Amino acid sequence: MAGRWMRLGLYGADGIPGADALGAGIERMVTGITSPPDTQRGVAARLRYLTTSPAGYAAMDRAGLAVTARTLYAWLAEERLPTPANRRKLDDAYWDLRRRNVAADLKRRLKAGGGTRIEIDPADQTRVPAPHRRDVQVRRLTVRPRIWEAAVDAWLADDHETLDTIWDDLIHDLGSDYDAYSYVSSVGWNA
Repeated sequence: MAGRWMRLGLYGADGIPGADALGAGIERMVTGITSPPDTQRGVAARLRYLTTSPAGYAAMDRAGLAVTARTLYAWLAEERLPTPANRRKLDDAYWDLRRRNVAADLKRRLKAGGGTRIEIDPADQTRVPAPHRRDVQVRRLTVRPRIWEAAVDAWLADDHETLDTIWDDLIHDLGSDYDAYSYVSSVGWNA
């Protein structure tokens, strides 16, 4: 991480690492089932999504959901509800598969038209005494398609180190004050 702000909150500034903001922005683009995982409707919807493909069964394995075929059929027939622990695993498996399934669409949307323009809101300095404030403004820049490809892949793999490297490369496009955007309030775009 770029970083003259190694002690971000020393004078009262507030923000998050830019890589975290980038990952959170990608995560917000993933939508899915809104029924809570602890309701019968939510369980049924997650089971339908997970049991329609081999990828769904693989997601259940990755989430640690190991049940017999008989138990799975009872859940699908709504004869029994999974235990709270298994409902959490079902929800984890659902979101894991959902993220994997939408990754290609996210890349396509973010790379369209030569890249997506983002807005970077600098760290919040409202509580920083005037002599210690940095003069940073909201910045806008277009992120090139190859960077989006790598960013979505890193997000999908939960690879924070690569997201951090991508963020550092991205903010270098801001010019000499790039380091002021190591920590930000938020990153937003419309894709």
